[in-house]
Amino acid sequence: MKGRIKAVVFDYGGVISLRPSREEREALASMAGISAGRLDELDRKRRLEYDRGLFDGEGYYRAILAEEGIFPDGECLERMSGADMDGWKRINAGTERLMEDIDALGCGVAILSNMPFDFLAWARENIPVFTRYPGVFSCEAGAVKPEPAIYEKLVSLLGCAFEEVVFFDDLRQNVDGALSMGIRAFVFTDSASARKTLRAVDEAFAGL
Repeated sequence: MKGRIKAVVFDYGGVISLRPSREEREALASMAGISAGRLDELDRKRRLEYDRGLFDGEGYYRAILAEEGIFPDGECLERMSGADMDGWKRINAGTERLMEDIDALGCGVAILSNMPFDFLAWARENIPVFTRYPGVFSCEAGAVKPEPAIYEKLVSLLGCAFEEVVFFDDLRQNVDGALSMGIRAFVFTDSASARKTLRAVDEAFAGL
């Protein structure tokens, strides 16, 4: 492919995958006997530690629930970890098709995601895009979005300059982190909008 963009990179959660439903979050919280809202607060506070690889799933829920004075047994922690993972397993078919179409144009495609070890191991065995395209994952990189180091690892993997990369993420802070490094980053809403963005960025994507 000719043009200024050499690679298009996608976040996983909320971009390649659909987000967990509210019902799934409520069911997960009920396992610990707390509200979904409170579980979400605890999760936002410490999720990056999990993504950085400091915990496995059971250890993560043990740690955040201890802050509430809740100490579930091993069986409950195992069920919570499994339910958490299950919530992120549904693939966004529109994004998957977009990745395939970009690949068919001869442009590089990659994944950049904050992701814990246990989910990454499962994904590599069960989700085709994880074997089809290269990726940088926080648990292996020792850095999380929006830290500069993870974007540096990405361009090193891709072998191109920051400005030759387009990145889609559903979280504003991760987009801003990429923009600060010179990556052309955009907040992902849906695959149709992402296609429109790519056509505007580089004429080589006119056929998307």
